[in-house]
Amino acid sequence: MPSAPAVSLPLPLRAAVSPRFLQRHLWVPLLATLAASGVLMGLQGDQWLADQFYRLEGHQWALQNAWVTSHLVHKGGKWASTLGALVVIVLCTHAWRTERAKAWRWPLLYLVLAVALGTGVVSLLKSVTNMDCPWDLARYGGLREYVGLFASRPHDMPRGICFPAGHSSAGFAWVSLYFFALLVRPAWRWRGLAVGLVAGGVFGLAQQLRGAHFASHDLWTVATCWLVSLALYLAFQPLQARAMNARHVVPQGDAA
Repeated sequence: MPSAPAVSLPLPLRAAVSPRFLQRHLWVPLLATLAASGVLMGLQGDQWLADQFYRLEGHQWALQNAWVTSHLVHKGGKWASTLGALVVIVLCTHAWRTERAKAWRWPLLYLVLAVALGTGVVSLLKSVTNMDCPWDLARYGGLREYVGLFASRPHDMPRGICFPAGHSSAGFAWVSLYFFALLVRPAWRWRGLAVGLVAGGVFGLAQQLRGAHFASHDLWTVATCWLVSLALYLAFQPLQARAMNARHVVPQGDAA
């Protein structure tokens, strides 16, 4: 009896476990984040940028309660992200109940978990890092002195819950669309990444203009969401590859 032919793994799976894939998607972004964090947090780039915003707003956070930043971007953006997540949940539920949508089951489940865990991990970190918002600091009209991330905080100083940035995670969590595209149509991955970066960037900038966050807060939010999305992709990609092999479907495009 002739032996069964070897099954060729889909291209994204081979890329996902290769050193080159990990270099481009893990080590390069991580090193870039650490370098940018050194400039922002170590060399006071955070304060310099916040100083410019504060000065341009008349040495006050004039945009803190403005309609565009507070209602349109802050509240409206949060609702838009929530609506997007609900749509993905509905689509995921439909895919797992319908045989015709079987190929979308693992990718949609991945996207649901990546968005939820991205925002969830950022929220968890906020609760333990104990850092203040710019508007809390005496330098910007508040009452507290700046305390660095790893500095000793006075016992009588109230807790800070501003690092990483929570609101921008509602946008940056959608960088998971990059990896979602790798699971279904790799050629779309840059468009997916652009959606997450633009949404998170707009949310983050609005909050910086309100005095709610420093730039490094948003930097570590996007880094956290990216790392969560990558970790989940590495877990889900073999599942999707196995499902595609069973149906003799191979994604189009290059996943490198």
